[in-house]
Amino acid sequence: MERRTTRQVMAGCVPIGGDAPVTVQSMTNTDTRDVEATLRQIRALEDAGCEIIRLAVLDGECAEALKKIVPGAKVPLVADIHFDYRLALAVMEAGIAKVRINPGNIGSEARVREVVSSAKDHGVPIRIGVNGGSLPKDILARYGGPTPEALYEATMGHVKLLEKFNFQNIVLSLKASSAELTVRSTERISRACDYPLHIGVTEAGTSFSSTVKSSVGIGALLLQGIGDTIRVSITGDPVEEVKVGKAILKSLGYGKAGLEMISCPTCGRCQYNVEKVVREVERRLDPKLPLKVAVMGCVVNGPGEAREADLGIAGGKGSGILFMKGEKVKTVPESRYVEELVKAAENLAAAKRS
Repeated sequence: MERRTTRQVMAGCVPIGGDAPVTVQSMTNTDTRDVEATLRQIRALEDAGCEIIRLAVLDGECAEALKKIVPGAKVPLVADIHFDYRLALAVMEAGIAKVRINPGNIGSEARVREVVSSAKDHGVPIRIGVNGGSLPKDILARYGGPTPEALYEATMGHVKLLEKFNFQNIVLSLKASSAELTVRSTERISRACDYPLHIGVTEAGTSFSSTVKSSVGIGALLLQGIGDTIRVSITGDPVEEVKVGKAILKSLGYGKAGLEMISCPTCGRCQYNVEKVVREVERRLDPKLPLKVAVMGCVVNGPGEAREADLGIAGGKGSGILFMKGEKVKTVPESRYVEELVKAAENLAAAKRS
């Protein structure tokens, strides 16, 4: 699908916008002042494929800790700043790759100018992050609550303030806990300017709720070519945010090559434990393998779906058919479904690499 054309900014070595791939980011939930705990979580996020990681900077101690954290990270780090403009200055000195601020709560124009001046000196982009839950009181009063128009007006006010100081190294995000409000607000801002967009539904809840809301909200925007970097917000382990984000991108054809499991939802025709086989195959295969693997439960859709995958099993009671590249390879006993799929996948991946 065709992406909306945006200007490109650099978060450290990672491009956002332009013709760069859509990136997946997350945010640590450790106490940033705890350097070791924060670095452990950063490493876990990196291992999961996270490409940009944000950290909360609550005070000077957090900013000081970044001097030790930044050198230990392999991906660009973003500092989340609110209220105290001096923290924005401190994190840029500490080597942070990007800053997220809400210019409306940083203080006077003189303070915003100081932040912008430092960002220019350090080559650090600023993300203007506007949330439906923290809009200025005057805008809320004017619109009677958080609406697409309210989020748009708040965002454009902040954009004009940074542009006043001749600063365009900007990323924008307009988020709400409502997928519809997030989509409508982001659609509107995308028509008004060409700054790259960070998209996601905020405060989306625990894993189940967030996966649904994020898939709807992020997916609706990406299908229109809107969005340059995404964050799935989940209450819990941020590694899950990365997994869901990557799955969303992959489902829309945006994701990098990696393992894609296809399996039927099961019904009364299914005569073996499809779920058990899928989970075990997925557990044993490297998620970075550039393969589409199908585990199907019956003869209705199974053979056709398995043929569309790189390899797959169309299973039945007692035995099933192993397909590879659309061709029947052999009949496999039910007890060997997992072993045969794993072996075939590893061999096919090795052949692709050679």
